[in-house]
Amino acid sequence: MLAAALATAACGSGSTQTTAAATGKPEVVAAFYPLQWLSEQVGGSDAQVTVLTAPGVEPHDLELGIKQVTDIKNAALTVYIKGIQPAVDDAVEPDKSFDAATAVATLPAGEHEEHAEHEEHAGESEEEHAEHADVSYDPHIWLDPSRLATVATKLGERMAAADPAHAQGYRDRTAKTAATLTGLDQELSQGLSTCRSKTLVTAHEAFGYLADRYKLKQVGITLDPEMEPSPARLSEVAKLAKSEGVTTVFTESLVSPKVAEVLASQVGAKTAVLDPLESKPAGDYVSAMRDNLKTLQTALGCMA
Repeated sequence: MLAAALATAACGSGSTQTTAAATGKPEVVAAFYPLQWLSEQVGGSDAQVTVLTAPGVEPHDLELGIKQVTDIKNAALTVYIKGIQPAVDDAVEPDKSFDAATAVATLPAGEHEEHAEHEEHAGESEEEHAEHADVSYDPHIWLDPSRLATVATKLGERMAAADPAHAQGYRDRTAKTAATLTGLDQELSQGLSTCRSKTLVTAHEAFGYLADRYKLKQVGITLDPEMEPSPARLSEVAKLAKSEGVTTVFTESLVSPKVAEVLASQVGAKTAVLDPLESKPAGDYVSAMRDNLKTLQTALGCMA
């Protein structure tokens, strides 16, 4: 029945297969916004890019419908990051997908999160635990523009291989995109080099790559944006924030700010929004990262 439903969906007017046939362009399916932006920059007019996660939707919460599964099946390439969206991880086909995390050196997940995960899955069999331990790294690689530039290069190679007739176009746009990201990396490096404070207290641990790249220290209340922190964790973060003179606790647009606001009030700090770019911002990736830079410079006391 499922096979029949998928076949029916594939014949619908909105399917990837039909759309790709009408345009004559290879279809690239991006899992969520940063990968959509990157795919559009590299693909340009030679590829048709669609995204699985709608604006304003938390990527971790994505559940795939029949049409989305069909889109992945019919696409020339699906661009995703393993560990962000389990439904996508299960749906992609290895020979027609690109896991962006395989292109760069990754960072481990936060220590306190690993401990929490161990407690949450205590008592499971080895097979059950393996289902929850597919990845042990922090998947938020796009928050380091230098890593994203490397991903762009690898993505350009994959697109060129999938569409040899337009290979040079993909290569040219890849070089331009990588140069843009390298320039953005330099802006962030210079803008965050003179900060009085180096500690980022964040609602969840999404900014590890940004902190690693620009010599900052991330202290996340939790890793999972929907997970309630324990009283012990809140107390631990509050103690550290006071000892290091933290003046700002960072919240996010797609995550309730209540826990961060409580913590801020406990330590005499204010809150500010730092965008993890998991959903489409008002502008684009580059402008949103520049907005993040301004937010960080204000909060951390960086000299111009």
